Amino acid sequence: MANENTLSQPEKRPSILIVDDERGTRDVLNRFLRMKYDVTTAEDGIMGQNLLKRNSYDLVLTDIRMPGADGMSVLETALAKENPPPCIIFTAYGSIETAVEAMKKGAFDFMEKPLNFDRLEILIERALESGRIKEENRKLKKELSSRFGVSNILGNSAALQNILDNIRQVAPSRATVTISGESGTGKELIAQAVHELSGRTGRFVPVHCAALPETLLESELFGHEKGAFTGATEQKKGRFELADGGTIFLDEIGEIPLFIQVKLLRVLETHSFERLGGTETIHVDVRVVAATNRDLEAMVKEGTFREDLFYRLDVVNIKLPPLRERLEDIPPIVNHYIDVFAKENGRGKMTISESAMSALCSYSWPGNIRELKNCVERMVVLTRGPLIDLDNVPVNIREKSDPGISRKILSPSSCDLERNEKMLILRALDECGGNRTKAAEKLGISRRTLHRKIAQYGIS
Repeated sequence: MANENTLSQPEKRPSILIVDDERGTRDVLNRFLRMKYDVTTAEDGIMGQNLLKRNSYDLVLTDIRMPGADGMSVLETALAKENPPPCIIFTAYGSIETAVEAMKKGAFDFMEKPLNFDRLEILIERALESGRIKEENRKLKKELSSRFGVSNILGNSAALQNILDNIRQVAPSRATVTISGESGTGKELIAQAVHELSGRTGRFVPVHCAALPETLLESELFGHEKGAFTGATEQKKGRFELADGGTIFLDEIGEIPLFIQVKLLRVLETHSFERLGGTETIHVDVRVVAATNRDLEAMVKEGTFREDLFYRLDVVNIKLPPLRERLEDIPPIVNHYIDVFAKENGRGKMTISESAMSALCSYSWPGNIRELKNCVERMVVLTRGPLIDLDNVPVNIREKSDPGISRKILSPSSCDLERNEKMLILRALDECGGNRTKAAEKLGISRRTLHRKIAQYGIS
């Protein structure tokens, strides 16, 4: 006999709302569908609208002609919901124009009366599958936004806040963006934030140009046809095609050879290209974000980077300062990664002493955030207790500690404290979608205190 804890929970049945003023139709549909679905019926459009306002359904089946509120009104109410369910419209024989109008407004499909139940069953499954896909995409987008949006970029320095302001302003535009900065400063995270705030529905597709040999880079970017070269046994779509409707991130753009720079320039100018070995022109709608740790202007003067491509890419330039120029961002980054790696390694809650944090804040971090992240992971893994102390900081970092620098960072002025407190409140409000009750809980303060702080800092 199986242990009851191992028994799987019954799968939730899809819910369907039927709106029809003909009792016979409602009863027949109810008997036909209730074996597989949770069915609710409404005897007219007004009742259907009220049910939709109070409840959520996976699918709506509605007649178009009803007294009071008609099927179009029911459709509009359904589509106005935060997560609108797919709707199938029933129309009288010959009312194709009405059905087409409903489709234009957002109906999933329509059926003529009298109903063909075999076709209806197929149509319902298609509509429910469409709804499931939309819900999965919504959840994925929400998850990506929480992982890669602006609120996930850690730090309170003025330099970083200026960068975040630029991202918010630039993201909704169609302008190409170049992110420059030393290795390890988080250029890809910035690129992902630009994409997540852009409103574009396509994918974020990264291409690490320096990691691909010249012989493969062209094929990776633009794709190839079968037989285009030895080993091309089938057609392959390139990264630009995969990013259609979204964003392509060209990391280390300065490593792209000149002959590919020419093709890249054409894509930026015409939004079109041909696959390697092909003749068909492929049109795409792709936002280009590039990143580099090299001086592209110097490369233009040297003749190793095309000037026309440089100006096409460098419409907006976001310069990421190295970590040594924003040392006040180190504490929030360190605390974040302590939590991340403690959880990953099953260590429970861990903290860091002031002396250990002081040593980290006075180191120059030539490898920037990537090096700091590596250091924090090492400390979490090698520390025996819940407290990371100075002895747990790597020797090379302890030896280069400058207490004067760290004291300035860890003992901020009242202005710094107010700025940091304001940024924490803004971040909490952002992460909670503007919900002040949830933001107060996240910050560990009362809602009244939060209201007072919002008024104090002039937060709108």
